Amino acid sequence: MDEKEGTFLVTHADEASAVLRDVETGQVHTLSANPDLEGGEALEGTIAPEPPVEATWELREIEERRELSVERSDEPPTSQERELADSQGVGEITRKQRAGTGEIHVLTVPPERTDSAAAEVEADEETLARAARFGVNRVEIRSEEGIVSVRYLP
Repeated sequence: MDEKEGTFLVTHADEASAVLRDVETGQVHTLSANPDLEGGEALEGTIAPEPPVEATWELREIEERRELSVERSDEPPTSQERELADSQGVGEITRKQRAGTGEIHVLTVPPERTDSAAAEVEADEETLARAARFGVNRVEIRSEEGIVSVRYLP
């Protein structure tokens, strides 16, 4: 195997090792040591398999390292997000580029499932992986009856 450059989400870290997920391919790489990484961080860097077995990887270079956060906001969805939710059916999602960096995802959900849908988005590892892929640091979740907006922010 060759070394690999990319953006990785640290999905697990302890004193002995760390697990990185490539946010583009979903491939998981276990590091044989933990060079002071913490779960929930995004890394842009280079990893390589460790010889001779190549069962674990080593982190060779970090180009960028950033902490990611996911939080639920008390603010309601914006008027634009409400319009998007109204224009689509239950269970559908609209993705829009933000001015500048990031994206906004608007989900239309059954009104009685709004809180559980927002909680699922907050707990989903894929939310952090998307944030890492988009190059942002913060995810803000806004909701009101029947609408969940997920804002990927710098």
